[in-house]
Amino acid sequence: MRYLIGVDVGTQSVRSCLFDLEGAVVASATRPLATSFPKPAWAEQDPEEWWRAAVDTLKEILQVSRVDPKEVAALSYDCTACTVVALAKDGTPLRPALLWMDERAHLEADEASATGHEVLKYCGGKVSPQWMIPKGRWLERHEPEVFGRARWIVDEADFFTFRLTGRMTASLNNATAKWNYVRPLGGWPKAFLRAAKADRLAEKWPTDVLPVGRSLGCISRAVAREVGLSPGTVVAQGGIDAHAGEIALGAVGGGDLALILGSSTCHMAQSPTPVFANIWGPYPDALVEGMYTLEGGQTATGSILQWLVAHFGSDAVAQAKSRGQDVYAYLDGLAEAIPAGSEGVLVLDYFQGNRTPYKDPLARGTLIGLTLKHTLPHLYRAVVEGICFGTRQILEDMGAHGFTLTRIYAGGGGANSRLWTQIQADVLGVPIHLPRDKETMALGAAIWAGLGAGVFRNYGDAIGRMVHIERAVTPVAERRQVYDALYRQYVDLYPAARSTMHALAGLAS
Repeated sequence: MRYLIGVDVGTQSVRSCLFDLEGAVVASATRPLATSFPKPAWAEQDPEEWWRAAVDTLKEILQVSRVDPKEVAALSYDCTACTVVALAKDGTPLRPALLWMDERAHLEADEASATGHEVLKYCGGKVSPQWMIPKGRWLERHEPEVFGRARWIVDEADFFTFRLTGRMTASLNNATAKWNYVRPLGGWPKAFLRAAKADRLAEKWPTDVLPVGRSLGCISRAVAREVGLSPGTVVAQGGIDAHAGEIALGAVGGGDLALILGSSTCHMAQSPTPVFANIWGPYPDALVEGMYTLEGGQTATGSILQWLVAHFGSDAVAQAKSRGQDVYAYLDGLAEAIPAGSEGVLVLDYFQGNRTPYKDPLARGTLIGLTLKHTLPHLYRAVVEGICFGTRQILEDMGAHGFTLTRIYAGGGGANSRLWTQIQADVLGVPIHLPRDKETMALGAAIWAGLGAGVFRNYGDAIGRMVHIERAVTPVAERRQVYDALYRQYVDLYPAARSTMHALAGLAS
């Protein structure tokens, strides 16, 4: 037997999974991660906690599975994107990482966008404060001592590359999607970097830029010894978690769309021609050679539900525990009993700014329509409905700019929610196709591992063996009229509230 490992480094946890070559999970292990929010719209994590969690989960899956380490052909990893970490030469973190959802660098993003450089057309016309250049420039401007000491200012995936292999490379996937690297313009756009005042930052980036699934050589002997792997285990270049999820759903054909439902929601598609919508991208060769990756995104989705439960759901947690249920499954059940439209409550899902289509880091979450009748399950359902409206708005924008949608696949933690997937189907009016296997991102990373080790010839070969679509959630036609009406209110609410949002964001800062 031969096996592959995918390490999924998400926002809320690190999960390592051992797969056979048919895509079945042989063993898995998870460790939680903590996020700190030092100021409104800031978010940080400890890189050493990522690494401890990865080591512990790798150890566990090898011990539990009892497979011969020599039968593990390769491993790879997917990570949150534009989670920026400053490292000393030996890979020691110099400060907490600026998590992907951190929006502090909005002024630096505006400066980069103001250059008007042609590179901007490949990122939706505007640089996000979540990305590498604004965050790196923020460090240079506000923490010059850290910036000066840093040999590397890189992405979370690059940190894992270095820890696993001793090499420092940049993933073409991350560099194209989050660092403004554009192959048709020669790679790193030097004139843009000068105009954006990112010259010094670029000196702290790796020089090797490698596509996902490219072999990096074997795992370091020290790490192999620590976790129990063979020193001959191949490590393949990893990349962005949502992009791994797209691969694991098999959504690589023209018109396919992958919904990655996690702490955030990503809307991933491939196109043979560039589509210039109000999204992120089109990213040339970022994931599939010769194709453009299109990416819409909602910064906060599952994380809003987590926030709601953490701060207002103590009774629900206790009730779920007494029934032997997961609290989210318990609240799903209560929310399913509430009519479509949550009896007049509407939520804007901009709790950490708006990623697309508005690209507004100062947008804020909004709840409107509350009365004394409304309960936690009403709010829970309204949040899910708001999330699904946000997805509809992004897909309508993509369609208006030339993307023809044929089929939707959903993966990630949110795809396990019967409530979320049903409301998404109802709001969009189309079926949502779900995979048999729930370890979406880890499976995508394992496919990259298989490519790096030569187990698979290409994506088509890997998807044909590893990916299994199980069923589709079909829309309930009777709910469409309610959701169409509420969706129009959702679209109208942001422009009506924008000036108030910005004023409140200014007061908070």
